[in-house]
Amino acid sequence: MSRFSRMSSLQLFVLIFCTITAIWLTMQFVVFNTCWHAAKYVPTNVQSLCQKEQNYLLLRVFEIAKGEPQCIKLLKIFEKTVNAYGSKPKIFMITPTYARPVQKAELTRLSHTILLVTNIHWIVVEDAENKTALVTNFLSKSRLPFTHLNVPTPPAMKMTKEDPNWLKPRGVLQRNLGLSWIRKHVHPDEKGVVYFADDDNTYDLDLFEEMRYTKTVSVWPVGLVGGLMVEKPIVKNGKVVGWNTLWKKDRPFPLDMAGFAVNLKLILDHPEAAFSLSVPRGYQESKLLKDLIRVDQLEPKADNCTKVLVWHTRTEYPKLKQEWKLSVPSNLHMEV
Repeated sequence: MSRFSRMSSLQLFVLIFCTITAIWLTMQFVVFNTCWHAAKYVPTNVQSLCQKEQNYLLLRVFEIAKGEPQCIKLLKIFEKTVNAYGSKPKIFMITPTYARPVQKAELTRLSHTILLVTNIHWIVVEDAENKTALVTNFLSKSRLPFTHLNVPTPPAMKMTKEDPNWLKPRGVLQRNLGLSWIRKHVHPDEKGVVYFADDDNTYDLDLFEEMRYTKTVSVWPVGLVGGLMVEKPIVKNGKVVGWNTLWKKDRPFPLDMAGFAVNLKLILDHPEAAFSLSVPRGYQESKLLKDLIRVDQLEPKADNCTKVLVWHTRTEYPKLKQEWKLSVPSNLHMEV
């Protein structure tokens, strides 16, 4: 039998009272000592506040002892808030990237946007033989949940303006690797959406909440793309019935990579759905979506495709002709 179980009720009360009294005296001493030192430097009105805190210290000790501490209440509120955010469908955002002078600048801009988005997982895939120190260090400091992958595009398949067909396969293998990672690591019961976010676009925060509850494939307008101010689906009675586009308008799904998101279950249930190195420029989106959905099943978002929430912006390639005149690079030992 333990020592406490052999105590009478009176003895137990005395023990508890003495313990609380000892704590109170200790706290009184600390506060008194603080107030005494403060008297030398602090104005009289502040000293009176300090004394008031001392006078009510015992009452606060008893209040905490008899009820739930305020810090516990705050922690419970915080837990509920976190759970509420966590209950939202997760956005798996796949971003292909490649080494260039503006790479870090564009990744920085994009990361600062998605820092404001709840329940998102960023899959960054480098077009490189090996993961670079620049992207590795950047992601480790980003304060974002991320996955860092890499796969190189074969040199013979990279886009060149001299190619009469002008294929644009850059990003194809990277996006496919991101999809493979999702299929391998995400639980089949996970609720979410997959979005392909290039690092040179500009995104309104509302876009992420629009796409989050996608049931099949959601679509919306994209600004500054295809030679138009806006390229968008045409919607009637809540259904996509056509497209306002002029560039390769015969494509099955004539939309931009930034203009759609796919329900996670569709991606998991269709392992054959992927991008391809063998299709012409502009047909990557159609290649993926044809394996997943029909046009009449698309979900128009952004107020029935009447709002622009993403822009196909491109950072101007920096003019570095002066750099070549230097004997020592201007960015020597600096990561730009």
